[in-house]
Amino acid sequence: MASGATLFAGICQSSAAATLCVNPSGKDGCFSMISAAVAAANPGDTIQVAQGKYFEDVVIDKPLSLIGANSAKTIIDGTKKKNGVYVDGLDNPGPPTLSEVVVTGFTIRNANFEGILVTNASSVTISDNRVVNNNLALVVSPPPATCPGIPPFETSEDFDCGEGIHLSGVDHSIVANNLLENNSGGILLSDDTGAAHDNLITGNTAQNNPFDCGITLASHPLYSALPSGTPRGVVNNTISGNESSGNGVAVEGAGAGVGLFVAGGPPPGGLKAGLETAGNVVIGNRLTNNGLPGVAFHLHTAYAEQNLNNNLIAGNYIAGNGADTEDAATPGPTGINVFATSGATTTGTVIVQNVIKDEQVDIAVNTAGLVGAHLNNLLGKQTGVDNLGEGIVNATVNWWGCSKGPGAPGCASVAGSGVTFTPFLSSPADTR
Repeated sequence: MASGATLFAGICQSSAAATLCVNPSGKDGCFSMISAAVAAANPGDTIQVAQGKYFEDVVIDKPLSLIGANSAKTIIDGTKKKNGVYVDGLDNPGPPTLSEVVVTGFTIRNANFEGILVTNASSVTISDNRVVNNNLALVVSPPPATCPGIPPFETSEDFDCGEGIHLSGVDHSIVANNLLENNSGGILLSDDTGAAHDNLITGNTAQNNPFDCGITLASHPLYSALPSGTPRGVVNNTISGNESSGNGVAVEGAGAGVGLFVAGGPPPGGLKAGLETAGNVVIGNRLTNNGLPGVAFHLHTAYAEQNLNNNLIAGNYIAGNGADTEDAATPGPTGINVFATSGATTTGTVIVQNVIKDEQVDIAVNTAGLVGAHLNNLLGKQTGVDNLGEGIVNATVNWWGCSKGPGAPGCASVAGSGVTFTPFLSSPADTR
């Protein structure tokens, strides 16, 4: 028994992960460049990065942990480079899928495109970073906006080319407690390179990103170099406890607090399974002063294979946002807008326990499907629910700002037909 135990201990020691170090001078046995440490690391290793400035585009192609000493003073500067950090599962497909990557404790700034880009990976953790000013390749004028040199696998870019953090084809990953500021947009989940599903976006602050949403969930056309059967969809993700403020205000119609979108056009490659942004949960966020509504749903296609179904909007504080625009236009500043193009239908949308104030329209609906809105505090004092389409809005059991219900003095009103609002609450809903 003793010899067997000794042998087992020896095996464990030989497979133990190592810790590598990086500092700007390369002293004390450390690397001077983060990329050099990544190249030298084995799967499962940890790279500790000392305070300082590192002018590079760090590409991670294996499981490892990249740990900055201090998010304010450990700086990856991507000036004249594509990205700050790229977790590249697209070019390193395995098997197994690239997974178990951690990036934490950095300021990541000045890249041409994304601050942090992750493709085709699983179980990635991006936490406690400052991701700022990562949209330097964006050309806004003359319109339309362009991103010269952006990789071809980012298939539906407009103002999206400078996202702070972009997850494409990523699953079971966490983006937590990051600051996203002065990028084109804050955080983007998309399916350009595969399905983006079962991710958690929590505790982040996305503020003053001028050209896109604070947080975007968008189903895009599939990258043409991938097999036509590549899984699709932005599904079953949770957006929880984030602050999204002052985004998308540089040009009209640029960005919402949280956007849930399905791109226009036919199903990619003639596939029966089209684009979908479905089954997502947006809960407990603070969404204020954005250029588009606090939460914007856009389904820009009438193809039956594509959907924007079964999304839940719960327990958010929404105030002071802008009107929606173009085909999804709303009559004025709007808290939540559920839009589907003519001939399209969204189903399973539930809006519950939100506080919506300082908006002209608290909830706007323009879809042929049924939308449920309950236990919300509708405090805009103008229009609580505006049904702009031909569908049905079940808006029972809401607080409309006064005890006598919709249309009474001091209460929000109902506009459009097909809105059921009785019974209503005679005191505010508990939205804790």
